[in-house]
This record gives sequence, C-alpha cells and structure tokens, in this order.
Amino acid sequence: MHTLTSTLAPKPKQSIFSWMSTHWFEMFLIIYGLWVFTPWLAPIFMKLGWTSAGDAVYFIYSFFCHQLPERSFFLFGEKQMYSLAEIQTVWQNTVNPLVLRKFIGNETMGWKIAWSDRMISFYTSVWLFAVLWWPFRKRIKPISWWGLFLLLVPIALDGGSHAISDFAGIGLGFRDTNRWLAVLTNHSLPMSFYYGDALGSFNSWARFVTGLLAGLGITWLAFPFLYQSQALNEKLESVSYGAVLEQIKNKDPRSTR
Repeated sequence: MHTLTSTLAPKPKQSIFSWMSTHWFEMFLIIYGLWVFTPWLAPIFMKLGWTSAGDAVYFIYSFFCHQLPERSFFLFGEKQMYSLAEIQTVWQNTVNPLVLRKFIGNETMGWKIAWSDRMISFYTSVWLFAVLWWPFRKRIKPISWWGLFLLLVPIALDGGSHAISDFAGIGLGFRDTNRWLAVLTNHSLPMSFYYGDALGSFNSWARFVTGLLAGLGITWLAFPFLYQSQALNEKLESVSYGAVLEQIKNKDPRSTR
C-alpha cells in the first residue's frame, strides 16, 4: 500500500522565490540592518586609522544624507555634538553646506557618524520597531493610510521648515534661533534649548521625535501587510497543492489502496 503523497504527488522543492517569501523578515533584518548600521563604522574606521575604509563609508552615504556636522553625532571625541561655531573654528568659517559637510572630525573632536541625527532616528527606528513588532505579528493589524499620514506629517513639517530656514544661510534661519518658539513658551526654557542643533535642543528633539514617528508609521503599515500577504500566499499554496492531490486521486482511484 502506498500513500497518495508519497507515490503520486511529492510536494515540489521550495523555489528560491518561495524561500525568500518565507524568510523575508530575516533577510530584512540582515540586509536593512547592514544599511542602517554601516554609517556607525565610519568613525570606528577613522579611530583605528583605517582612513580609506572610513572615507569610503562617508562617500557612499553622502548620496543619501547631507552629513552636516552640526547635525551629526560624533564618537571618540570630547562631545557628542558640536555647534556650528565650534566646527567653523576648526574647519572653515563658512555657512556653505557643501563645504561644511566635508568636515568629518579629527583626533580631538572625534569622528562623525555618516548619518545625520535625523537619519539615525528615522532609519534605525524602522529596524527597531520591526524587531519589536515580530513577537506580536499575529495580533497587530496594518495602520490605516490616514494613520500613516498623521505620523508622517511631523517629519515633513520639521524637515521642510529646516530646508526653508537654510535658504537664509546655515545658522541664520528661523529654525536656528527658534525665536518663534521662545515667544510661544514665554522664554521659560534655557536659551540653549531654543538656539542651534546641540543635543537636547528643540531642533535635536524635533528631529529625533519626528524620525521616530515616521519610522513607527512605516513599520506599522508595511510589516503587518507583508505578514498578512505571506500568510495568504501560504494558504493559497496549501489549497492549490490539495486540489492537485484531489484531482490525481479522482483520476487514479488505486492510489488510495
């Protein structure tokens, strides 16, 4: 006696596309993780004296980030972030962003990460929220498009207002002084909160929070949708395979003996 599955229709081997569909999340964690965390290697390479490797990372990621040093984190130096004035003192007394972005650091100040603080918040949060989502994947449904829109609005407003402000010159625009915010809050907070991009300033917090919200929105929409699509595809494959077996059984009744 032979069973139906062993003699008539052995299940076909998993194709590369089917394997990728099954292991898409692991692939995301590795490939996207490499993309997100490689910029952190730039200052490590520079610290180790591997300047060619460090320069290569800065160059590659310069196409995806402005890399302005006053809006970037530094490793292995005296401070985590430096003001525009501090960078102008050791680099060039300029507000030209194309010149400023070329400053990567030095032995005293440390070396900047190849992502700006906003890019770190946004790109990293997508990876981290995905990791947090995975244990609850069966219970979390995709966010609505309106929900995604609301979570993306803050980063659009913050990034857009920064871009408009920079037309007045780096360090000279309304987002550099934030006088409007000082008036709204009746100057109740320290001047360091309103002015510049230092860690703990309004601009720094705004970039961090809006990047986090945008990362949450994208993860909340994309990953539940991909998971549901994967589950549906697996169900369809199971139904299709079962239908094939049923057809073979009907054509060859001896297969069940």
